[in-house]
Amino acid sequence: MKKLVICFVSAIISVGLAGCGTVVDGSAKEKSYNLKMSVTVSESSTWYKGAMHFAKEVEEKTNGRIKTKVYANEQLSAGDSAKGVEMLLKGSTDLSYHSPIIYSVFEKRLGVISAPFLFKNLEEADKKMKGEGGEALKKILLENGIEPLGFGESGFRQVTNNVRPIKNPEDIENLKIRIPGIKMFSDLWRELGADPTTMAFSEVFTALQQGTIDGQENPIDVIKSSKLEEVQKYISMWNYSYDPLIFGMNKEKFDSMHPDDQKIIKKAAENANKYQIKLAREQEQRQIEELKAAGMEFVYPTDAEIELFRKASEKIYEEYESIWGSDLLETFRK
Repeated sequence: MKKLVICFVSAIISVGLAGCGTVVDGSAKEKSYNLKMSVTVSESSTWYKGAMHFAKEVEEKTNGRIKTKVYANEQLSAGDSAKGVEMLLKGSTDLSYHSPIIYSVFEKRLGVISAPFLFKNLEEADKKMKGEGGEALKKILLENGIEPLGFGESGFRQVTNNVRPIKNPEDIENLKIRIPGIKMFSDLWRELGADPTTMAFSEVFTALQQGTIDGQENPIDVIKSSKLEEVQKYISMWNYSYDPLIFGMNKEKFDSMHPDDQKIIKKAAENANKYQIKLAREQEQRQIEELKAAGMEFVYPTDAEIELFRKASEKIYEEYESIWGSDLLETFRK
């Protein structure tokens, strides 16, 4: 009778522990997944290629148990990148590459990385993103239900226009420039003396062609892949805003996976980010030469001229320090 009681109690304890998730059985480790990943731009982009690199590695490392379908051009959100981030937050999609500019619609602190003239070059950006700056952004993402899987890169945002070369703040005055639909960018461009306007990027080429707007700002890859050299004459390489890519995963989905699968996901994402950044930087150099060959006039402001832009933008830091958080801003500026 004593042995029977011991066996019965042991069985009850085992069932209880399993119910609490303390005991992980083989089936949890071998669970299959069909994940959905969204990227904002086309299948020819480095974003998409980086996502596919991730999908291939994860599928290989799990013997086909975890598959990832990559959707280009915000197919799952009808072309709306803000909706794309919202879907990731809600778990309607599992993974995505999105710009912090879009994330800042939901979490204003993430707008700090887009602050004007925060970095002079890629070396400065790399140092911060691989160090305490990147860690600070990851912490904010975790607080918002996103598992941060590292950062890719869209690059520095440059400005194009059809009126005149832009070398100093005076050259921007009264230009009608299409910008992202974020308040910080509107405030910045007004401070610089421009007439900023927002519109869907799908409408930009025609608006430039018809003269509805004078110019726009974007990384080189977006400028070239959108064939803006056909409707724009001048491009100023002023590195005014750095645009990394957030490789994010819905945290609830990530936490539901076996620790071994989580390790595979994290490593594959790390490799994908390295691959995407390498491709992006190599491609940008080729694209610059192609844009020059197509007749675009490249303008490279001097350090002194860049400093004039930086000083003209200082009011933005004063206005947004309380929104971004003084400690977070200092992490990137010091």
